Amino acid sequence: MREALDQMVFVYAAYGVTVLGTLALMAQSWLAMRRAEKRRDEAKRR
Repeated sequence: MREALDQMVFVYAAYGVTVLGTLALMAQSWLAMRRAEKRRDEAKRR
């Protein structure tokens, strides 16, 4: 029986958290950009 913890599990988890966080930040930024462009276009029409 092996009692040492496998460190790669934590490495993979850290990479997963980083990738998911980056994707969430990109999605949030993209949506904010689209909202800002929509507000700008509506202001130009007035």
